Amino acid sequence: MAKLNRSGVDIYYEIHGSGPPLILTHGYSSTSTMWQGQIEALSKRHKLILWDMRGHGQSDYPDDPDAYSEALTVGDIAALLDAAGADQAIVGGLSLGGYMSLAFHRAHPERVRALLIIDTGPGFKKDDAREAWNKRARDTGDRFDREGLEVLKSLSAERASVTHRNARGLALAARGMLAQRDARVIESLPAIKVPALVVVGADDTPFLAASDYMAAKIPGAQKAVIPNAGHAVNIDQPQAFIAAVQPFLDGLEAGALGKAG
Repeated sequence: MAKLNRSGVDIYYEIHGSGPPLILTHGYSSTSTMWQGQIEALSKRHKLILWDMRGHGQSDYPDDPDAYSEALTVGDIAALLDAAGADQAIVGGLSLGGYMSLAFHRAHPERVRALLIIDTGPGFKKDDAREAWNKRARDTGDRFDREGLEVLKSLSAERASVTHRNARGLALAARGMLAQRDARVIESLPAIKVPALVVVGADDTPFLAASDYMAAKIPGAQKAVIPNAGHAVNIDQPQAFIAAVQPFLDGLEAGALGKAG
């Protein structure tokens, strides 16, 4: 349980266990607490790094709209790996956290050992599709400005119980981090050279096609579909989620041992 200062913005993080570093990023309007059910299993063999994105949870909520962006979030992940003494890590996340993991790989491929992309979309190649997404992001920000944290109660189960200090940070994060500016992330998929696992809940209808797309475009990617699970697949089916992820992680270690041998 610690905080990292990034140009005056405190970023909350926690480290569990030891071993090869694994950093997981939560989804928009959720927090690091969404991974509570996975800490015990994942920290047995890994140094598990969890954190709250800016404008979320126990991190700071800067008033400046320019303090929220994809580039700053990617920089936060890099700084967290530095703080954890990790030159390289398995980088993963859910939804916006998965997108930011892909963005991190695009910016810092040498620091990514593998990717764990969960209930995520990789962005949009077409401007009109991106603009439709961005309109929803702006509308979400406007709703948080109007209604405050009450909005969370109408969202999915994993967000109805989370704790945020104010709604302003979530509104600014929607406009600055959830909204997208270009197609660079989706266009980077074929260049990914590290092992990747794409996980999606079978009932997460909006993200099924995106998951298929990523699994097809990322060379050698594996895909796991978790039955009876929606967008928060690790909360809906925690045991099935670990059962899907653990063999992938174990395979990385077996591969590392093979290279060492």
